[in-house]
Amino acid sequence: MAIKLEQGLQKEAVASIQRYLRDNFDAEAGSLQAESLLHFFLEEVGPLVYNAAIHDAQEQLQSRVAELDIDCHEEPFGYWTKNTKRR
Repeated sequence: MAIKLEQGLQKEAVASIQRYLRDNFDAEAGSLQAESLLHFFLEEVGPLVYNAAIHDAQEQLQSRVAELDIDCHEEPFGYWTKNTKRR
């Protein structure tokens, strides 16, 4: 699954890459260069991050499902216990 950014987010990412290169490496990069670098990282490293996020979400969901019986458990035959206070 290819990772694609919305156009506005891509422009912000390109500007951020340009600033990072300028501030940390004293290197100027044009929009095309920064966009190419962004595309490379999204294609090459992006899947690692994406897969890790999916794994984390899956663990969270499995943990919640494992506790479902605790969260949603209702004791049977509780009518008499609840209603003995009326007598």
